[in-house]
Amino acid sequence: MPDQTCCFTGHRRIPVSERAALENRLEAEIVKLIHQGVRYFGAGGALGFDTMAASAVLRLKAQYPHIRLILVLPCGDQAAGWGEADKKTYNLILRLADKVVYISERYSRRCMHERNRHLVDHSEICVCYFVQTKGGTAYTVNYAKQKGLRVVNLAWQSSFE
Repeated sequence: MPDQTCCFTGHRRIPVSERAALENRLEAEIVKLIHQGVRYFGAGGALGFDTMAASAVLRLKAQYPHIRLILVLPCGDQAAGWGEADKKTYNLILRLADKVVYISERYSRRCMHERNRHLVDHSEICVCYFVQTKGGTAYTVNYAKQKGLRVVNLAWQSSFE
């Protein structure tokens, strides 16, 4: 399955001025990957890019019903401190996902890290929105490169082999 799987990682905060263009690049990249044989798309369920990516996959399922959204969530209570609008979106994505994997029942210091590694370990391609050199996204992108995944950074529309 990894040879048909793409994972997503990216920052939680995306400047409003960049969102529409990023959504267009993201959707175009997903369509390109579908035409290359990718069937499974893994997202971590976080705010920002994860939510944007999961939503794009779900929209594209109408046109490509064979694709699957797999949510790999760090813990069952991930959205506990979120605002109502974000929780509503999260719960909708959760209901529409084809598969949901929970790393841990409750939040722990390691669950986010383990979620990110799980996404990479079960993929061959990593599509990201990566502009900061610190934090979870930076760790995940570097881990993906170490594991030999093709990494496509939609922030600069570049690809690292």
